[in-house]
Amino acid sequence: GALLVELALMQRVDLAGPSEQVRKGRLVVRDASATSDPLLDEALAMAGGKQGKKPQDVVTALGKRVRVRLYDRLAGRGLLRAESEKVLGIFPRHHWPAQDAAHEDSVRADLLTALRNAVAPDPRTGALISLLLALHAVHKAVDPAAAGLSRREMNASAKRIAGGDWASDAVRHAIDGMNAAVIAATSSTAVFGGGT
Repeated sequence: GALLVELALMQRVDLAGPSEQVRKGRLVVRDASATSDPLLDEALAMAGGKQGKKPQDVVTALGKRVRVRLYDRLAGRGLLRAESEKVLGIFPRHHWPAQDAAHEDSVRADLLTALRNAVAPDPRTGALISLLLALHAVHKAVDPAAAGLSRREMNASAKRIAGGDWASDAVRHAIDGMNAAVIAATSSTAVFGGGT
């Protein structure tokens, strides 16, 4: 979902409007040119191949085998480090603790300020809050007490930001659609995983 949100912020993808070649609310690629980021270029090419599909279908396809690649990129930049161990001496477990938390602290500080003031300082922070809200994870990214807010107040602030003026209507509409797709994709995964 974050890859599609990033592409929406770059105005590369959008949701179709009422008078377009694909059904309203379906994914449309507005600009298929290279982004200078190989992972985003792959995501854009995949989105192009799924143009006219529901955003949920694209989110699900993009999510396959991308997490470790993103972790590897962050490790390559010195932000995370890869650690492997065996649980009970048998089951492999991989985790990625922070190597340098300065970037994470900076992002968290931006989130904290935005949530405290109920205003996103920039489109990327607004999109991140919108995505966290869609995943019901705002309180996991920012401690409500650190913001001087209750969890309910922080969620209300996040809702104001998600519906606010941090991006153009077209980008916000696309991100809302991507967020709905993330919710649908994660919900179906949880239901499917819980039933097996």
